[in-house]
Amino acid sequence: MTSAYIIANVEVTNPTQYEDYKKWSSEAMKAHGAEVCVRGGKVQVLEGDWNPQRLVVLKFPNVEAANKFYASPEYGKAREARAGAAIMRMIVVEGV
Repeated sequence: MTSAYIIANVEVTNPTQYEDYKKWSSEAMKAHGAEVCVRGGKVQVLEGDWNPQRLVVLKFPNVEAANKFYASPEYGKAREARAGAAIMRMIVVEGV
């Protein structure tokens, strides 16, 4: 079985409000068994013109589990808290 990763590139526009998102998203991650691989660590660009502000990588057992997390009421609460506090770019990708 292949794992799946949610990868997010976040541009935080309201750091104070974003703290609520972090609180609720952490609860959703716990509820859905997400393994936090990266969450806002220092980024060093090695090639290209990509300049991410905040990267998050979450590991799930499979794509279905990642999608279940994203569509969950728990993460919905986090998304509501994030409205107006950040620009989110998020994907799910199959892994190994």
